[in-house]
Amino acid sequence: MDKYILSCCSTADLSKEHFEKIDVHYVCFHYTLGGKEYPDDLGQSIPFPEFYRRMASGEPTATSQVNVQEYMDYFEGFLKDGFDILHVCLSSGISGSYNSACIASEQLREDYPDRKIYVLDSLGASSGYGLLMDELAEKKAGGMDIDSLFSLAEKKRLNVHHWFFSTDLTFYIRGGRISKTSGMIGTLLNICPLLNMDNLGRLVPRYKIRTKKKVIRTIVDKMEEHAEGGREYSGKCYISQSACIDDAREVARLVEERFPKLNGRVEINDIGTTIGSHTGPGTVALFFWGDERKD
Repeated sequence: MDKYILSCCSTADLSKEHFEKIDVHYVCFHYTLGGKEYPDDLGQSIPFPEFYRRMASGEPTATSQVNVQEYMDYFEGFLKDGFDILHVCLSSGISGSYNSACIASEQLREDYPDRKIYVLDSLGASSGYGLLMDELAEKKAGGMDIDSLFSLAEKKRLNVHHWFFSTDLTFYIRGGRISKTSGMIGTLLNICPLLNMDNLGRLVPRYKIRTKKKVIRTIVDKMEEHAEGGREYSGKCYISQSACIDDAREVARLVEERFPKLNGRVEINDIGTTIGSHTGPGTVALFFWGDERKD
């Protein structure tokens, strides 16, 4: 069997230690904070609490994806060492990184015709994308070949559910995703938008829910509605959060209470600096395996 590496982008929002444990390589997006550029390196350059504190204090942020040349340089290091590559990208519904990775792989195939380079659109983001990578790493460790693993990833990517809510509309207003007037009214009424990711990998607002307590209950209800086996769900569950750990812990508590057959405890991760630059503080995301995502 040819040897190969499994790879993704830093936007899968698992910890550096987690990636190392499951033997998954990653390439870093970029962000700016206060006018200075940093790699989205899983909180190594700037710890997440400091990043969100500085955002909340008003320092501007911006993000940039991995470009074609960066992908070529990254991929070529593995190809030169004789490895095939299966790289899974952040959803094309929210980023152009998949297109850049495809262009890079096509150019490199000309120089490395004997090597396999698979690039897959995850149609996912944050630790939901990470949940997919965790499953693929497990299959790779069990001996699955690269062709079979690519086919499995393509088949299962829409079974990872992504549900998000936010208790702070500040950065939705600042980023233009909701109007200033709607944001002010929503804040006064304690509106917490609940979103999910559709079958094209786009974040779609689904409900406007009053009060944090109710949206926390609702997001767990959505897991029960869509999870494999309902309350008998026995897969893994991940949460990611941006500077609102208590809210994330409450969601995790309710999940563990309602789904007693979970595979281990709920894992809580940080929303990374790329995605967090757009959500700001106050976002909680819930990820699990379920029925196939539709529109």
